[in-house]
Amino acid sequence: MRNFFINSLEMLAAVIAVLGLIAVVVGGFGVMFSAQGGFGAGLLFLIGGFIYLVMMVGFLYLVLGIHDNTRRTAEAVERLANN
Repeated sequence: MRNFFINSLEMLAAVIAVLGLIAVVVGGFGVMFSAQGGFGAGLLFLIGGFIYLVMMVGFLYLVLGIHDNTRRTAEAVERLANN
């Protein structure tokens, strides 16, 4: 059951990355071509959105990687203890 939640979080992180990328691009171009925005504001929106997205999804994958490494280390220690 625990593996189901870990695998689901990994798939959810991928979905969040794709949807976030689409939202940042659409939002950035929306700001660029709006009357109140402008090219500079849209460009800043794109840059800020990409930085935010990379950090948030990167931290999610970092946590998942730490979990995977901890699991593999525990399995290796158990194999050494049994031999």
